Amino acid sequence: MSRTSILAVVIVLTSFACSGSPSGPSGPSGPAGTLNLRITDSPYGSAKAVLVTFSEVALQRSGGDWTAVPFAEPSASTWTCDLKKLQNSAQDVLGTGRLATGQYTMVRLVVQSARIFFDASAVSPTPCAQSIPAPAGASFPLTMASGTATVNGTFPMTENGATTILVDFDGEASISQSGSTYAMTPVVRLVSVQ
Repeated sequence: MSRTSILAVVIVLTSFACSGSPSGPSGPSGPAGTLNLRITDSPYGSAKAVLVTFSEVALQRSGGDWTAVPFAEPSASTWTCDLKKLQNSAQDVLGTGRLATGQYTMVRLVVQSARIFFDASAVSPTPCAQSIPAPAGASFPLTMASGTATVNGTFPMTENGATTILVDFDGEASISQSGSTYAMTPVVRLVSVQ
């Protein structure tokens, strides 16, 4: 085999190896529907920004296991939302992806970290993104005994259908203050399922 033929075979094999699915969780192999999980908030009143970084979004199938849902950017391993930008009925996509058909009964959000800012607002074109720069000025980390919040409901996934879930991450109810220490216990409620 000539050198040119070998090179052509190597290029073709490399093309096949690189043309897989995008990085991130793979979708279901059987019948599936599309889930869109959106987030809104009535945030902590005296803050200018509340940045909450999520490390996981998942749904539990009725009588089954938890299924991770990719963030709005499927390659992202975390997703950050500024709760202050989600007030007054504003909302943004937290997670979206294909899920196997069936009935789901619980949503789980896992908060990796959170920080509250009092002097300046965060500068971001959208309320949620893979990364939001921290604003200048006074800020405090929000300590968490548990960063996991679950929401019960009925979330049907039909073949080739789309289900949109809107949850309210209640900043006011989630954040408490003791002196100069701030803590977060995520309080999340179901707003709607469409």
